[in-house]
Amino acid sequence: MPVPRRPLVVTADPGLLDDLLRLAAAGGAEVDVAHDPAAARPRYSAAPLVVIGADQVQPCVRARLPRRCRVIIVGPGSPPDEVWAGAQLLGADHVAALPVAEPWVVDQFAAPPTDRSGARVLAVIGGRGGAGASILATALAVTAVRGGRRTLLIDADPLGGGLDLVLGWEKMVGLRWPELAAADGRVDPAALMGALPRDGDLVLLSFTRQDALAPVPGEAMAATLDAARRGRDLVVVDLPRRLDDAATLALQAADRTLLVVPAELRATAAAGRIAAMVAHHCDHQAVVVRGPAPGRLKPKDVAAALSLPLAGVLEPEPGMCQALERGEPPAAAGRGPLAELCRDLLAAAA
Repeated sequence: MPVPRRPLVVTADPGLLDDLLRLAAAGGAEVDVAHDPAAARPRYSAAPLVVIGADQVQPCVRARLPRRCRVIIVGPGSPPDEVWAGAQLLGADHVAALPVAEPWVVDQFAAPPTDRSGARVLAVIGGRGGAGASILATALAVTAVRGGRRTLLIDADPLGGGLDLVLGWEKMVGLRWPELAAADGRVDPAALMGALPRDGDLVLLSFTRQDALAPVPGEAMAATLDAARRGRDLVVVDLPRRLDDAATLALQAADRTLLVVPAELRATAAAGRIAAMVAHHCDHQAVVVRGPAPGRLKPKDVAAALSLPLAGVLEPEPGMCQALERGEPPAAAGRGPLAELCRDLLAAAA
């Protein structure tokens, strides 16, 4: 099960760091510490609270850290004008001056991380090309909606062909990534969900075929994830095997990452590289082994070779390829090995 993420403190000022560690301890919180934006970036999006020292406000602005909720700026005495200006660019919720604001800062550390999300974030990535990650991601979203969860399915793979094709939604009206590329701040959850292609409680954010090669700005992904956490129950992200800034942010925000690996020796070897890359950004990773196994490689042996827990096994499902060609979403009927696997994976991620 995922362990609770810790607040992130970003400062290179030794005196200020001592004060913030003391206030965090008073609030009963253990924190992660980063001395500059480069060290902060891997934990920045996923932390339930980010406390930026006044000394690091301008470096964080220059590093273009994405806007997100629950960011506070803390410094000694009255903050100068450049700190206020940087706080606005970073989307900070508050600027606090010590020692006057010490009780309030303690309360921020002590607050439960409920402001971060209502939504869980589940990432899916293929161990090699054609592993079936997009089908599993789509099936997870379809199954979650059947189970009553408001779900956003995010296509983060610009070379994947588009999840709208997997759903059979290519003609559905709604915004795609190119229209959201300018989003660099908070996005109203209701407005975003209303503008995207949707069917009931399933909402999709995908690419167009014309602009699929255009990278998604990290700021747009951060704003989308922030809105989704506040407006959905579940977010499923289909990740590319080569991470860009936006995909990295999504991976860092994931509560769990599922690595899809065909039951083949070469696929397992290739997946080892992907697993190592994912481990740099997500603490909770598990493998889904896809059959058939031409060489009779067992799922438990694939998981053991990757040093990952086995989340499930996807057995061959006759007729799936033909159904996809007809525009029928995977697991739409709620029957078969894929639908059963998705129910088990969603239960484990709840």
